[in-house]
Amino acid sequence: MSTPVESSTPKPVRLDVQRELERPEARADPFAAYARLRRLGPVLHWRSWFTESLVITRYEDVMNVLRDPRIANDRRNVADGGKGPLERWWMPSIMKLFLGSMVMKDPPDHRRLRNLVQKAFTPAMVERLNGRVEQITADLLDAAANRPVLDLIADLALPLPLTVISEMLGVPEPERMQFRKLLGQVLDPGAMNLVGFVFNYANMVRLNRFLRRLVQLRREQPGDDLVTALVHADEGGDRLSEDELISMVFLLLFAGHETTVNLIGNGVLALLQHPDQLQLLRDRPELIDTAIEELLRFTNPVGTVSPRFAREDLEIAGVRIPRGSTLTLLLASANLDETAFAAADRLDITRNPNRHVAFGFGAHYCLGAPLARVEARIAIPALLQRFPGLRLAIPADKIRWRASMGLRGLESLPLSVAAGGPRLAT
Repeated sequence: MSTPVESSTPKPVRLDVQRELERPEARADPFAAYARLRRLGPVLHWRSWFTESLVITRYEDVMNVLRDPRIANDRRNVADGGKGPLERWWMPSIMKLFLGSMVMKDPPDHRRLRNLVQKAFTPAMVERLNGRVEQITADLLDAAANRPVLDLIADLALPLPLTVISEMLGVPEPERMQFRKLLGQVLDPGAMNLVGFVFNYANMVRLNRFLRRLVQLRREQPGDDLVTALVHADEGGDRLSEDELISMVFLLLFAGHETTVNLIGNGVLALLQHPDQLQLLRDRPELIDTAIEELLRFTNPVGTVSPRFAREDLEIAGVRIPRGSTLTLLLASANLDETAFAAADRLDITRNPNRHVAFGFGAHYCLGAPLARVEARIAIPALLQRFPGLRLAIPADKIRWRASMGLRGLESLPLSVAAGGPRLAT
């Protein structure tokens, strides 16, 4: 754990961490980029246009911060008069609504919201999706089999979670195409930053209206779906307000979508680039669960979590952290830390135990983790079984990564497929 502040502590190295990690060579080879950051220090000082942050690079320190009660998720819980990211005068109200979810709250507010949503979004609900995920995957692979080259992202990794989440939420059948199109625009990889949100403002307003109509519909016409469950979730007479419902649905949309897209895309690429591990998974399909955990650690679909804030003066790894400091936790760097994982730069689908932090840790553990695991656990083996001759359709140096520090994902991944075998049973 962090220790009380002493009078003399080293100052962190100043570095534009975002620029460092968004370089094309860093996206293609994150191992060297994160190793350099860890060598520069356990805590780095990063100043961007909008904020100033202390960046935590190493596994042990990331875990300590995630467990430390002196660290807040909600900037308002730091008693120094400072303002959080959502309290800026220029922040649009729609962004405050969508982004001001329980992810950015502390107990008891966070516990209240988490308890309510867990009454609706249960592991049993996710497990019941297995058959439907298999069917959707098979349909998407059927369509892809008609072409010599498929784009893994556009043809499978994106439409699978979009279709699943549309059905989970109880969007009426006639409106699902419109909803998936609107959701795809709002969650477009290019919009997953502050500038993108601003330019995507009109679509966010449309999504807000759509979700409010959906909530009203499920109040009047309950169904066997997630929105109905959220509307009726009750904890000792306490229920979600309408704004809390909208914010929660958006969180589930993001958590159940973005991680899955990147996990499937990054994971398949990693297997193709490590043919020994790909063959091992083909030979021993029962390894799929440990393989998914290793692909999460090794490919890091999510690079950072929402910012944390120091409630009081403290020390992290010998570095003084003043009260009110913004902390950026590099989950991806922690997952590649050689002091925490033997041969951390090697893909090993048999790795066990595998205490990665790809989904965070503790009270704010990613709500969409079970859904991402189910979808990847079904989609990746189905793809490999359906196309035994699967291979990259472009040179490795032509693969395009999205420039995002917080999310690591592919823009596209063209794959050559051999003549397809029989359709997978569902």
